[in-house]
Amino acid sequence: MTVAENMGFALKIAGVSKEERIARVGEVAKMLDLEPFLDRKPKALSGGQRQRVAMGRAIVRQPRVFLMDEPLSNLDAKLRVQTRTQIASLQRRLDVTTVYVTHDQTEALTMGDRIAVLKEGKLQQVGTPRDLYETPKNEFVAGFIGSPAMNFFASKISDGGVEFGSLTIPVEPNLLEQLTSSEVTIGVRPEDLVLVGLGEPGLDIVVDLVEELGADGYLYGHTLGDRVDIVARVDGRNHPAAGDAVAVIPNSEHIHLFDSENGERLSR
Repeated sequence: MTVAENMGFALKIAGVSKEERIARVGEVAKMLDLEPFLDRKPKALSGGQRQRVAMGRAIVRQPRVFLMDEPLSNLDAKLRVQTRTQIASLQRRLDVTTVYVTHDQTEALTMGDRIAVLKEGKLQQVGTPRDLYETPKNEFVAGFIGSPAMNFFASKISDGGVEFGSLTIPVEPNLLEQLTSSEVTIGVRPEDLVLVGLGEPGLDIVVDLVEELGADGYLYGHTLGDRVDIVARVDGRNHPAAGDAVAVIPNSEHIHLFDSENGERLSR
């Protein structure tokens, strides 16, 4: 079938008149920038255009809810970003509730008004993208939301705080009272780690690689002894080189503490 016939097929099965089918298909094709392709066959379309035809086939039915199950998974990276923007814009124009299933947390963060995170079929947390990013309920959600992922460090409690290398980070007593064990895990996002001079209080690491992304960059390194891999955001123009030894400290306002026993976040 042609693009127009594909998009109008469900309406034809439902007994909608030919005139109304043509009108509704034309309206949706204009919305999706598919008007030049209405007489083409699917084999003559690109992957992104085929995805838009599939969306159009759903939109012409005027449903009350859309369900999209990983609609971008078979597109290349550039097309995925472009189509993601189009879907988000379209959803807001149509103002139709959309349930969007994805394993890509970037899609969830950029497209979702509310996100439900599932693990092995069990609901972990529901909230806005900002809620999940700033106050993850547990270690799984914290590690899943955010790119690059949050850094995790096993730590010990000492003198009313938690140890971060040679640095002790003060922690409110009521947080530590929530622990079910003597172990605590510190979570710090890459953008909340700051490089300091070697020998200063902090966590000493060896640089493995620096990804330069223009103004920003990501430093990938590891701790000595019991190896823990570390990712920190750095200045893309001025940063250490692979093989260098540096120290990092966390922004104490943005650290997360998790109970090592059950993975739950200690909440204020």
